[in-house]
Amino acid sequence: MHPTRGLIAPLAFIPIAEETGLIEPITLWVIEDVCRQLAAWRAEGLRAAPVSINLDASSLRNRDLVTAVEQALAQNSLPASVLEFEVTESSLMRDMDEACKTLQALRNIGVKLSINDFGTGYSSLTYLKRFPVDTLKIDRSFIQDLPSNQSDKALTMAIIAMAHNLNLALIAEGVETWEQVAFLVDRQCFFAQGFLFAKPLPADDFAKLAPIGAEKRTA
Repeated sequence: MHPTRGLIAPLAFIPIAEETGLIEPITLWVIEDVCRQLAAWRAEGLRAAPVSINLDASSLRNRDLVTAVEQALAQNSLPASVLEFEVTESSLMRDMDEACKTLQALRNIGVKLSINDFGTGYSSLTYLKRFPVDTLKIDRSFIQDLPSNQSDKALTMAIIAMAHNLNLALIAEGVETWEQVAFLVDRQCFFAQGFLFAKPLPADDFAKLAPIGAEKRTA
């Protein structure tokens, strides 16, 4: 939140942070802040987990990353299962050997891993075999014209079928209509995110929407 320009979107500041080398300390700060927020929610009886955090290519090469994650979890008395890290196809392909080591180390401590914006990067399927991935996130570009666009229907169905055959979880991004939900559910994609459900929210507003927290608030 800028004092004069208002809310600055990630598409505006993330590229600058990456170019200037600030993305790594920002990522470490996000990990610590997410863990603090999760601990606060758990103290209120709200089990909102897992929370996903994006990792860029430079963070995957940061040798302090795994230690920072372990410390943030320990300081907030959280299990590793409350975190999931998202990586893009392009970030994986920057340095596959180093990325593989980092992701395996994260998996070893118990966090989940997902491929974000699947189908829009290098379109290499090699990493699905090589990297310890738990979830594929279907990019919004395949979802936004469902169910009317035949090409998007075919591509989405192919991604869903591949994920099922590889025993990977699926999340559809950018869902904005109930028609899209119906199409995805019929094809056994049962998780989705998008403006149909909610726009990005401050932590306090999110807690008001989360049904798991209702029991304590009404007790």
